[in-house]
Amino acid sequence: MKLSPQSHATVAATAAVVAARADEITATFYPAMFAAHPELRNVFNSANQAIGEQPKALAASVVAFAVQLIDPDAPDFTPVMQRIAHKHVSLGITAPEYTIVGQPLLEAVGTVLGDAVTPEVAAAWDEVYWLFATALIAEEAKLYALGGTDPEQPWRAYRVAERIEESDDVFSLLLAPVSGDVPEYRTGQYVAISVELPSGERQPRQYTISSGPRGDALRVTIKRVAGENGAPDGLVSNWLWEHAVPGTALDVSQPAGDVVLDDADTPLVLVSAGIGITPVAAIMEDVSRRQPARRVRMFHADRSHADHALYDSLRRQVLAMPDASAQNWYEHGAESAPTLAPARAGWMDLSDIEVSTDARVFMCGPLPFMQSARRELIAKGVPTGNIHYEVFGPDLWAQSPQ
Repeated sequence: MKLSPQSHATVAATAAVVAARADEITATFYPAMFAAHPELRNVFNSANQAIGEQPKALAASVVAFAVQLIDPDAPDFTPVMQRIAHKHVSLGITAPEYTIVGQPLLEAVGTVLGDAVTPEVAAAWDEVYWLFATALIAEEAKLYALGGTDPEQPWRAYRVAERIEESDDVFSLLLAPVSGDVPEYRTGQYVAISVELPSGERQPRQYTISSGPRGDALRVTIKRVAGENGAPDGLVSNWLWEHAVPGTALDVSQPAGDVVLDDADTPLVLVSAGIGITPVAAIMEDVSRRQPARRVRMFHADRSHADHALYDSLRRQVLAMPDASAQNWYEHGAESAPTLAPARAGWMDLSDIEVSTDARVFMCGPLPFMQSARRELIAKGVPTGNIHYEVFGPDLWAQSPQ
């Protein structure tokens, strides 16, 4: 995938300017797109729009893609593209929507950069966008086909078979298809749930499948999100908290996600914080059943033991495995927490933890938390290629210091 020679030179000359003002460009683009196509509000996460995460993620992705086209030494964009494609498939994004997005995005470039956008510059960045879009359309078409999903009908009807209260603000839903079996999925993947809110707006949200593969139902574990620091309350999580009871019908996407458990027998290190425990729970359920002898070291941080979702099932799985152990950190009440190993107080600190340098690491939690854990693990000799992470929401990893 290459730019034409003329566009290559133009993008190389303007990439730094576009990158410097990429957040402005996407902040201009989204309102214009929603004004022209309000139906797309049913696809994009309104909370991420409100706090600016979605525009930043799009800006970072397009700039990174453009840099890869002009710099042979730039990091490979393929893993980022695959992650975006999985997110899009879970949201039911289709090829025609790339045309809808493209026009206001390129118009926003012109609005922000003004006279600097000559016809040549506009044509070059149009070429970048369509190379970007074409690559994603192809990857998403493959994922839809592998999942047996018609992109025009991406949602499937499920019913809540059971609800489990995990803590004061976390609950699990066991979801069963209205007809047929649960589609095949890999441990660590997620689904999107789309609901109609009282305003009439439809909103999708992605939730990790917190159970290992099974044929009759899948489990999602959801934290009711309360807005902090000016962010709004979680619209979908609060709707599900109030309305999702046994018998409730929900629209659910095909499973998606590229951070998945392998079938190797190398040691596993599982690092999580808060509701980031959900992919860890899925991995532990699967490994305890299929690979009970595999070495597993689990490290989790939470506000308190009472907030530690899915603790009882994880405890049973650790006890059932001969080479598994868990260490927890709690901000409150660590000294009295009834955990397998004495809980530690405060934030997670892996400085004195022993890990195998050949371990495969899975991390899930707030971005600063994962970046800190990653640095500590690399310092202990774990190769960067062995460290995998899942981000809830737009992936801003590349934009933050690591």
